[in-house]
Parts: sequence; C-alpha cells; structure tokens
Amino acid sequence: MAQTSTASRDSIAVPEKIPLTLNVNGTERKLMLAPWTTLLDALRDHLDLTGTKKGCDHGQCGACTVLVNGRRINSCLTLAVMQDGARVTTIEGLATDDTLHALQQAFIDHDAFQCGYCTPGQICSAAGLIREGKAKTADEIRELMSGNICRCGAYPNILAAIQQAMGRS
Repeated sequence: MAQTSTASRDSIAVPEKIPLTLNVNGTERKLMLAPWTTLLDALRDHLDLTGTKKGCDHGQCGACTVLVNGRRINSCLTLAVMQDGARVTTIEGLATDDTLHALQQAFIDHDAFQCGYCTPGQICSAAGLIREGKAKTADEIRELMSGNICRCGAYPNILAAIQQAMGRS
C-alpha cells in the first residue's frame, strides 16, 4: 500500500500572461498570452484566424504552416512569445483585396485539393518555397514540399499548381 505524505506541498504559481505584438496579415495585433501558447493556438483561438489548421500538433504534417517574416514555419512548433514583433502571414493574408494570390488561383485551376484540410498549409509552404528561390525542378519542389502531407493524395495537382505559380506551367 502506498504511503501518502501529510506534509503540505509548496504551491507552484501559474506564470502571468505575457504581452506581445504580432503583425498578422498586415495588421498589428497586441495579445496577452500564457507563455506556453503556440503561434498556431494564438492565431486560431485568440485572433479567430481559423484558416491555419491543426493537424498532428507535432510538426509532421505541415497543416499549420504559416509565413513568419517571409519564412515558412510550422506554427504548432513555435511559441507565440518567440515571435514577438514578427510579421506573420496566414492563408487569410495572401490575397490582396478581392484578388486571390497566384498560388490560391493555381490551386483552384489545377483542382489541387480534395478535402481541403491541408490546402492552407500547402499554399503557405509553397509561397515560402517560391520566395526561397531554391526549387527549379519538379523533383526539387517535391523535396522542398515534403513536410506538407496531403492525405487525399493530390500531389500531382499540387505540383502543377506550384509550377503554374512559379511561371513553369
């Protein structure tokens, strides 16, 4: 039988919320967040930007991909407080006024989605890939997009959409 201690335990204080500022889709947003809040949860739960999806929550599927200072990252793997002052672009911020981003239009043109769950992460990752300028061939695009999983298997259409947006259709 396990013994229980009658000694009182010191209580652990819950950390206070931390103030931070994010420039999200061109708008400065001030937040007060618990230090353990991921960027993904800040976007979805605190800023109501639900286009970015929570897939595996382990950085393995890419559904949560957003652009931070132009660089693609898995938002489920970074704490929001680590991005204080950063420029964050989500799928909602890619279009300009009523004009879709070239990748958004290309995904429609090539029917590069089925269920659509991975699509925001695929598009944000592709935008980062294009900005990086490293992918020149179909094989390089496939390799550099390998962190974004599509369970429906729309990969040929995703590749064609990225190539169209790169001007290689």
